[in-house]
Formats: sequence, structure tokens, C-alpha cells
Amino acid sequence: MKKYGISQEDYKMLEIVVIENKPNKSGPQWKFAGSFYFATVVLATIGYGHSTPVTVRGKAFCMAYAMVGIPLGLVMFQSIGERLNKFAFVVIRKMKTYMGCKEVEATQMNLMFATGLLSSVIITSGAGVFSTYEGWTYFDSFYYCFVTLTTIGFGDYVALQNDHALMKKPGYVALSLVFVLFGLAVVAASINLLVLRFMTMQAEDNRRNELEEELQKRIIMDEDITFALNGKLLAERLISAGNEEIDQVSVCSCSCLDLRNHKSNNNEGLLPMNVIQHHYPSPYISPARRRNLETLGL
Repeated sequence: MKKYGISQEDYKMLEIVVIENKPNKSGPQWKFAGSFYFATVVLATIGYGHSTPVTVRGKAFCMAYAMVGIPLGLVMFQSIGERLNKFAFVVIRKMKTYMGCKEVEATQMNLMFATGLLSSVIITSGAGVFSTYEGWTYFDSFYYCFVTLTTIGFGDYVALQNDHALMKKPGYVALSLVFVLFGLAVVAASINLLVLRFMTMQAEDNRRNELEEELQKRIIMDEDITFALNGKLLAERLISAGNEEIDQVSVCSCSCLDLRNHKSNNNEGLLPMNVIQHHYPSPYISPARRRNLETLGL
């Protein structure tokens, strides 16, 4: 800076240019292989952060590309996941038929078990491959596979970043891309089944609650109707009984009525009011029941 009279701002710019032009240990990041890997990471919403656009035009294009590409990528993963579920459905049904099971149709639990097993196989096998190529421990490789397929993408472990792998190991690059794409599709299938299972359980609970409420309303309505009809029948029976004896069996089919020894002592042939109130006390009628009775015209 003293020798050439460079200002502090110019020196920072020079430092950035030197660092950005330093060859990456994985090879040129923006050749076709590196760019394809970057585009895959963007569309899969993983976002390791190992390579990022630095120019204004590059950042603008990346945002526009992500806005269009991410929804299409999600639709693709979802479609592949649904077809994997259908394939698993057919395989499970054939296996049950071959084993002679009574119920041959695949249930949601069977599909969840199948996709979960396939996801576990992909993660464990991928961890073995990355452990061999990257020199990581198996646990670190398993951690990388889990973080990648769940689209968390911390970026602390990133494949294809050593020994110029992007240029010298095209087979490894292709294997990594297939792992990311196929693994995301399988995980999407598993998540789809889990979401459907939770939605089904919630719908069943709501339906059960609705049925219980409807049953409770019907029980209350039946009680109101029975109470009103018993009241009408009782009044008619008391009026028509006159001076005659009344059976011990009541209209409500219980043994609480015993007016055998009570006689009418007035000119109209009706039972004394105190006798009626003693054996048939006026119950409390709630406003809801009263509205129901008025609706029925009782």
C-alpha cells in the first residue's frame, strides 16, 4: 500500500479479487459440473452455501431461477413419491397374496413401513459411499445424508469438495446427484404418507365427535318427545279415570305410580290436585327442552 499508493478501499477490492480467483480444491465451481450441482442444490432447497453467486446479475438470475424452479422441483419430487407409493402398494399386495394372507390390500401402515425402510436403506448405503469417497467417518457420512435428504443443508459437510472431484470423478458426481434426487423423492413419499395419516386421523376424530354430538342431540330430543307424550297420556288417563281405580303400572313403564286407593271427591270426577302433584311433581324444564317441545307442538 505504501509502495504503490493503494488506498484501504482499493486494497480490500484487490484482496477480494485474489481470493475469488484462487482455484477451489474441488475444481472450478462454475464449470458445467459445478454449476449443475449448484442448480440441483438450489432446486432441492438444500442450500449448502459452499458456492454462491457474487455478481449482481448472478444474484438476480439465481432469485428468478429459484422462484420458478423450486415449485417445479417440489411438484417433481411429489409426483415421484406418489408413484413410488403406488409401486410399493402393488408389491405389498403381491407379497400378501403370495404369503396367503386373508387381507391382501396394502394399508397405510404397510406403505409407511415400506417407504421408511427404503429411506433407511438409501441413507445407510449413501453414508457408506460418502464415507469411502470423502474420507469421513461413517457417523459423519450418515449425518451428511440425513441433513441433505431432509433439506436442512447446514453446509458443515459437503460432498464433491476434495481432490478436484468435479473435474476428475464424473461417476462420483453423477452418483451424488442421483443420491440427492432419488433420496429426496423417497423422503417426499414418506412425508406424504405421514401427512395423509395425520390428516386421516384428524378427519376420523372430527367425524367421531360429530357423530357423538348428533347422538347426544337425538337422545335429548327423544327424551323431550317421550316426556311430552307421557304428559299428554297421563293427563288423558287421569281425566278419563274419574272415580275408577288406576292401574299400578304407569305410562312411563315404572312402578312409581300407585293411585289405587285414591278416589275423586269432587263433582267433576277428577283426582284431587294434591294427589296429582304428590305422585307427578312438576319437573324443571330447561329452556332448550321447552323450545324443542314448542317446536313439536307439545
